[in-house]
Amino acid sequence: MTTPRRPSSGAALRRRGLALAFLLPALALLGALVLYPIGWSVVRSLFDADGTGFVGLGNYQAVLADDANLTALRNSAIWVAVAPALVTAIGLVFAVLTEKVRWGTAFKLLVFMPMAISFLAAGITFRLVYEQDPQRGVLNAAAVAVHDTFDPEVGYPGARPRPTGGPALQPDGSVRAEGGGGPAAVLVPLVGLKPDALPATAAPAATPSGDGVHGVVYLDVSPGGGTPGRIDAGERGLPGVRVELHDGGRTVATTVTADDGGFRFAGHPTGTVSLPAGNFAAPYRGLAWLGPGLVTPAIIGAYIWIWAGFAMVIIAGGLANLPRETLEAARMDGAGEWQIFRRITVPQLAPVLGVVFVTMVINVMKIFDLVFVIAPGPVQQDSGVLALRLWLVSFGGGNDQGLGSALGVLLLLLVVPAMVLNIRRFRRSPR
Repeated sequence: MTTPRRPSSGAALRRRGLALAFLLPALALLGALVLYPIGWSVVRSLFDADGTGFVGLGNYQAVLADDANLTALRNSAIWVAVAPALVTAIGLVFAVLTEKVRWGTAFKLLVFMPMAISFLAAGITFRLVYEQDPQRGVLNAAAVAVHDTFDPEVGYPGARPRPTGGPALQPDGSVRAEGGGGPAAVLVPLVGLKPDALPATAAPAATPSGDGVHGVVYLDVSPGGGTPGRIDAGERGLPGVRVELHDGGRTVATTVTADDGGFRFAGHPTGTVSLPAGNFAAPYRGLAWLGPGLVTPAIIGAYIWIWAGFAMVIIAGGLANLPRETLEAARMDGAGEWQIFRRITVPQLAPVLGVVFVTMVINVMKIFDLVFVIAPGPVQQDSGVLALRLWLVSFGGGNDQGLGSALGVLLLLLVVPAMVLNIRRFRRSPR
């Protein structure tokens, strides 16, 4: 039996040299594009804004002392806690559902399509979607439509009683007038509206007759001038106004004015007529999606819209490799689809879900463009994240690259644990 010959030391050196020659370009690029910027950022973070005065850890102390930086740190924590989990969960649901419908391929294409759009274009799109004006913002247009369907009350924003000679304006914005039965009617003349602002159904003002408290709510603006506090020719009633009748501090009856502005409370000879403040409130205009309270959830929603397709495709690939025998055995044993999903599908997909989740954590830590494009200037600080704050401090007017470098180093330190976890997952995964 012949013993295999070992390569000589010279041949081994040549092989190592050849391997190093092939690796050298990649190592040079890695050093120039990754290692050198990281090292220089660490060094630069120890100097002041001009780069001439050594401040040590002063920039890091400034990061934790500035309210804007603390807000960015808090928002980044919200992003990490919410966005990756939602993207992973929605991607899982989409991946499972697309296996059970015949048009699953078309659905995958539609869900994945936002990945083909740049973040800049997606940010501009969602900036329009979140517009406060229902005439422009899609979400508020839908919200106003739903609200008006369930609450179709007509409002007259800006309407008010005459300062003198009219009913009393209450501190809560309601209008009150004393009422009585018999021939005397309660006149509620209002001003502050243009005649062309009335609904098309508004008819000439007329006072109903009969027993009980009755009256008319009308716009006391006559084309020919007229007499204040009296119904003149051409003055129209205000239809759809909610009118309440109070007896002391108790509401005893409620009605709505007719097209001519008239109302009547039959069977109530006396009482105080009240027009609630809601009659004069501005119409419902939706939510301030880009206001200080909702801007961060709104931007997270845009992020989920973009990345849910990515998560769905990765999870669908893992789902296709699951052993079908366990699923069929569970069905034969009488397990329901929810039980199969919760106790078999999800545990077997745990490695894939972990990779998607950790990848999204790394991604949201670096989120910048969506926040920069969607958030308006007045609320940009309320929605700021670490990457955006880094840019603003360094190049967006702050011109303090020492503080910006400190923010960059802090961001790197926060991302490194997630990167290490992801690398360990890849090493443990079967090849």
